[in-house]
Amino acid sequence: MEIAFPTQEDRGIESQVHGHFGSARFFIIVETDNDVIETVVNKDTDHLHGQCQPLSALGRQVDAVSVGGIGGGALRKLRDAGIKVFRAAEGTIHENVKLIRAGVLPEFLMEHTCAGHSNDGGCTH
Repeated sequence: MEIAFPTQEDRGIESQVHGHFGSARFFIIVETDNDVIETVVNKDTDHLHGQCQPLSALGRQVDAVSVGGIGGGALRKLRDAGIKVFRAAEGTIHENVKLIRAGVLPEFLMEHTCAGHSNDGGCTH
């Protein structure tokens, strides 16, 4: 399974998962079957709140996204494209991959989507 993790830094699997999909600088994509890692620059960082184009941001198809926060529109667009969206735990990509493999990260629900941004660009719920 290919899973994209939004991050503010490119430290590979040791990057911290960012708190908001649309404002992440990078997406670290992990192929969980063989631990191949790819870094993608977010191609949609300059959008207005609520105008995120998640498929353009990722630049390619993945099986899933794991993120701390996401807007309702982005969540709908990802789901419509057949992409699962997991609600990441605070921590590194490495830690979150373990949780996904263990089957304990929940999928994002619409009632948990972003209601605005904090001063650091993170999601407020």
